[in-house]
Amino acid sequence: MIDLHPEALSKNGKQFVVLPREEFEAIQEELDQLEDLRALREAKATDTNAPSLTLAEVKQRYGIK
Repeated sequence: MIDLHPEALSKNGKQFVVLPREEFEAIQEELDQLEDLRALREAKATDTNAPSLTLAEVKQRYGIK
C-alpha cells in the first residue's frame, strides 16, 4: 500500500491535489502493473484453447535444471 501525503489547493474555485513526486511515481507504477495484470487476464481468457507447456516441459525442452 502506498502511503500518500496529498496537499489540497484551491484556485479560481477549482480544487486540486498535489502529491510529492515519489508518491505520484509510485501510483503510476502501481497503475502500470494493474494494467499489465488486466491485459494478462484478458489474454488468458481469450486464448483458452492455445497450446501450452508445463514448467517441467519447458525445462526439459530447453535443458534447464
